[in-house]
Amino acid sequence: MSGRWAAAPLVPSLLKVLLALQCGVVFLQCSATSSMSGDVSALLAFKRAIIDDPHSVLSDWTDADGNACDWHGVICSAPQGSVISLKLSNSSLKGFIAPELGRLSFLQELFLDHNLLFGTIPKQIGSLRNLRFLDLSVNRLTGPIPSELGGLNSVSLIDFHSNGLTGNIPPELGKLQNLVQLRLDRNRLKGSIPGSNTGSYSPTGNIGSTARNGLCPSPRLNVGDFSYNFLVGKIPPCLKYLPRASFQGNCFQDEYSTLQRALQICISGSTGQRGGINGPKHPAHKHERMQQPTWLLVLEIATGVLLVVFVITGIVTASRSCKLKPSIRISSWNRSKSWSDEITVLIDSDMLKSLPKLSRQELEVACEDFSNIIGSSPETVVYKGTMKDGPEVSVISLCAFEGHWTSHHELFYQNKVIDLARLNHENIAKFLGYCRESDPFSRMLVFEYASNGTLFEHLHYGEGAQLSWLRRMKIAIGIAQGLRYLHTELQPPFAISELNSNSVYVTEDFTPKLVDFECWKMMFSKHEKALGHFNSKASFPGHGDSAEDKHADIQGNTYAFGVILLEIISGRLPYCKDKGYLVDWASKFLQQAEEIGKLVDPELSNVRTEDLAVLCSVVSRCIDPDPSKRPSMQIITGVLENGIDLSAAAILKESSLAWAELALAL
Repeated sequence: MSGRWAAAPLVPSLLKVLLALQCGVVFLQCSATSSMSGDVSALLAFKRAIIDDPHSVLSDWTDADGNACDWHGVICSAPQGSVISLKLSNSSLKGFIAPELGRLSFLQELFLDHNLLFGTIPKQIGSLRNLRFLDLSVNRLTGPIPSELGGLNSVSLIDFHSNGLTGNIPPELGKLQNLVQLRLDRNRLKGSIPGSNTGSYSPTGNIGSTARNGLCPSPRLNVGDFSYNFLVGKIPPCLKYLPRASFQGNCFQDEYSTLQRALQICISGSTGQRGGINGPKHPAHKHERMQQPTWLLVLEIATGVLLVVFVITGIVTASRSCKLKPSIRISSWNRSKSWSDEITVLIDSDMLKSLPKLSRQELEVACEDFSNIIGSSPETVVYKGTMKDGPEVSVISLCAFEGHWTSHHELFYQNKVIDLARLNHENIAKFLGYCRESDPFSRMLVFEYASNGTLFEHLHYGEGAQLSWLRRMKIAIGIAQGLRYLHTELQPPFAISELNSNSVYVTEDFTPKLVDFECWKMMFSKHEKALGHFNSKASFPGHGDSAEDKHADIQGNTYAFGVILLEIISGRLPYCKDKGYLVDWASKFLQQAEEIGKLVDPELSNVRTEDLAVLCSVVSRCIDPDPSKRPSMQIITGVLENGIDLSAAAILKESSLAWAELALAL
């Protein structure tokens, strides 16, 4: 009895404890709900700032259930937890970066690289104290780098390369003690690299007290790339442990720097700095330069004499070598001793000389200092430019560093230039020239620019009214005629590396132009790209370019043409996560003639059934699983030309039908 009375006072205490625990759980749930609600709001603000989403990657971003953890590209700490990762790389998103992303307080990873984002980097990103990876590379971002990014205490990677960022590098980045990789290359940054010119780098991270400015206090910085900007002055000694290539393509005046920009480009690119990269010029300086020591004058004269001797010797040697059979001997620059590292390759020098060669400087001017990026891939960056004489051009620049560029790459590049230069057809993008320079290292190709975008853009996120049935037929036949030329009229035949609706550009009058911008992928395998290893099999005639391989590539083009025709008919993507592969969906309708009408894009009007029947018969043959049963483009083009009427009478007939439909509707 006494035991019961002793236990009685414990009951209220236990109740209080349970009540406190329950309140704590409710509080945590409310906090989690509040956090998720804030994350959803921030992400929806990001979605509203996107004005174009061609691949519909944000289509499932809705606030119906108030939970963002199942959205594409979003990763949470728990099923209902906070957002810790946002990955939307290579999504072709076009728009701004919403400042509201700074409210994702638990975010650890932000990958928005390889999109079409423009505007400035929001300073609110600097409030993400848990952020470890920040990648905004290969976009169209402009403006300065916010100094507020110095508050990213946890960040280990910052990658802003291949944008149009301007202004100075903020010294606040030196506060980032965990920063391991910093890529600011291929922008329009000016000024000097913030850091001490007296400190030195120590592998243990111990920097002298004089080096406590700018980037010098970053003890873990192992990768830093500042190349291809307009940076001036001298490279801080504390950063000279980085490769020299990390500073090339700037305006440095430093014995450590190599491959810097020409003085004219530096002056034009560094507006706002009096006297260009040399700083202000005062009359006193000019007076001091006139008073040179006698020994210096003698040295200058001797140097001039030696230079003249060398020039004369070079001219004599060149004149003698010109009498020999023209050949180019290319040796590997990586000094490896394998059999393929030293080859003698005979190239028709006259053919090379006959091709139009453009300088990097004139292309840099045409492309507005390479800031007008219209496309990119891991292998290339595509710029739009306007030449001095008026025509608009597309400039394809290979993403290669001189240290990784071997003789095999050079051989492939030169062979490809010669191969592309022989193409001459109305439906093939015209090759206008090439750029091959070593200071700074550049390998580029120049083509005519088709100002009306790609077929992919018109079919999948353009205005459907612009691409009528008649225009689609014109494009389909034009592509077929271009492929017929490449496959059957050229010797040796030519195959497009990756034929799809993105490799078909259209002009203002909707004439299709085939391009082969993806041919450079074969130069590198995916895991070897960073090391610069070359796929040597594809570099030489006879290796990876046999008749069997060429025939397989041509058959692959035929299949791809069938897929493009299905896109033209249906307006559907070749592959969609929700709907699967277009070919699989279309096959069930292609097998029954009465069902082919279900393939047609519902937004289309004035569809001619006879044209549709011809297209579907061609598609069925092109996508045959057995490559040997696919007809040649000679046959396919003949079927399309004979079966689809694009004459003026047909156009007038279609126009009359359209007016009749309009009259009935009224």
